[in-house]
Amino acid sequence: MKKVLLGIFIALALASTVPSSGLAQSEPVIKLGYAKCAHCTPMSLTPQYAKGVQIDAVGFNTGTDALTALVSKNIDVAQVTYLHYAIALDKGFDVVAISGQVNGGSAMLIGNDLPIAPNDWASLKKVIAEYKAAGKPFRVAASRGNAQDIHMRGAFAKQGIDINKDVQFINIPNPSDHLQALRRGEIELICTVEPFATQILQNKAAKMFGLPYDQAAGKLTNIILTRSDVVKDKPKQLEDTVRAIVKVDEFILADKGALIDVISKVTGLDKAIATGAVENLDPDPKMYRSSALAIAAMMRDLKYINSDVSAAVDKNMNYTFLEAATGRPKSELGY
Repeated sequence: MKKVLLGIFIALALASTVPSSGLAQSEPVIKLGYAKCAHCTPMSLTPQYAKGVQIDAVGFNTGTDALTALVSKNIDVAQVTYLHYAIALDKGFDVVAISGQVNGGSAMLIGNDLPIAPNDWASLKKVIAEYKAAGKPFRVAASRGNAQDIHMRGAFAKQGIDINKDVQFINIPNPSDHLQALRRGEIELICTVEPFATQILQNKAAKMFGLPYDQAAGKLTNIILTRSDVVKDKPKQLEDTVRAIVKVDEFILADKGALIDVISKVTGLDKAIATGAVENLDPDPKMYRSSALAIAAMMRDLKYINSDVSAAVDKNMNYTFLEAATGRPKSELGY
């Protein structure tokens, strides 16, 4: 977590390098940042679905980079995760949640040689116990502080596995390094993100154990944030931006081929990997209030944040734009 926060501060210093599209300043423009994961790539389609506003969509390597650009006022809107939302509030940053985007995308993979069938937690716990009895660490990995990390920790806790005592946690910050870590035999299990999970499976570097969604956070991953000054100064543009996000979600939900194309285009991975990845993605612009509160509580329990941000999580979820964009009340949008 310290590395995640350090990354935020380093990126703050670099945020002035955010590219500009050169759009006319006299026209209403929303600068929107997104990360380059499978979930996030559809954000690159928002400019063509925008009406009444020009969206300048900027790709960042990670959600942390996008959050940094948002809080340093280099962009107006950022696609991040619910974890970033809780971290930002814990650090006292001015962020306001205005929409969901795409959920899912997490997968737990295990070494090919381990005698563990998919979703067989009893076998997994038996093997972990055998490693412990033999004095060997059972090494589990994730990119610390991302959605997959919290999903895995929640799933482990529900199954009675203490990630601090029963296994050894390995932090591999960049998901693109997960494949090689498995190939080198450095870990026994990893919870990673699409499309890297599919890439690992197709390269036969590991086998599927299961999807870690049976915990309080469910399958929530991406959320769209802005700041209070943007809410005050550009309410119409924000409404039009959320409307574009909703339309993109509707488009990729109805056309998996379009989602495959955009993942392949933005990430550079081949379409076979993108095709596998989309099966674990769930386009959904709703904001799930109760699960967001559960994530904040889990992050505090895990000491990923220092304070109880429950009240701030609740207060800073603004359904106004999502209600206007969909024509539905917040009671039908996850509130």
